[in-house]
Amino acid sequence: QVALCGCETYLLARVGEDCFGELIRQHLDRRRVLTDLVYLTQAMSTGVVVTVVDNQGENCGCRSFGANRILGRDEIEYAAAEQQIGSADAILVDDTIPHPAVVAAIRSAQIHKTRVVLSAKLPHPNREVVGALDWPMEFYNTNILVLSFEGISCVSELGAGGEGELKFIGTEMIARGAKCVVISLGWRGALVIDRQGLRHIEGIASEIVDQNGCDSAFIGAMTACFGTGDPPDRAVRFAIAAESIQRSRFGMQESLPSKEEIVTVLQQQPD
Repeated sequence: QVALCGCETYLLARVGEDCFGELIRQHLDRRRVLTDLVYLTQAMSTGVVVTVVDNQGENCGCRSFGANRILGRDEIEYAAAEQQIGSADAILVDDTIPHPAVVAAIRSAQIHKTRVVLSAKLPHPNREVVGALDWPMEFYNTNILVLSFEGISCVSELGAGGEGELKFIGTEMIARGAKCVVISLGWRGALVIDRQGLRHIEGIASEIVDQNGCDSAFIGAMTACFGTGDPPDRAVRFAIAAESIQRSRFGMQESLPSKEEIVTVLQQQPD
């Protein structure tokens, strides 16, 4: 999604020496994502995601992380990776890779004063989960912390009091040192929480066809916009537009929206 927004994009990851690894590299090449830092890993599979979608657009998936499970500090601290992190306008880090690699990437970005967006998934959207977190302190030292929750695509699925729980979680993250917390609410928009308070950015209505890939559209578009120097609120608005387009289409990677499509949707919205 970041590359589709017109950004020069590098991916740092591991893939296995299997057909899936080759397919991923070919797909990245087609999307103009630079793969210089995508490493082949012997004797390990690439990993796979199996997703099932029903006729209401709801989906569930099972993920095997494969070769990325052994991504570590060495790859992050490699000179070529350090150079790319240092020259980047922003980096997007996913907490599904091993935490030592996450910490190394954040530290490297801080040294080079590169903006950091961290995507983190929590198991449950309730306040008890915050007390059980054992995150490294670097997780809170990012410019934007984007939170999502297992099996939840919209706050309406949480029932009464659900949004209140999300507000509590976001506020608690700020109390622990986070600069800005963003939580997507699906078609209802997103919450932006920082030391100045809490803001609800309104959603953009669209037909719900398939919610697969909405997280990727949201986080990727937000990182691309934030990397240009835009403030978090504007970046989140851009991300909401991207998510609304993705939600109205079938598929995942092939249906991610372009920058031009996102801008068109934003221009159609009232001021």
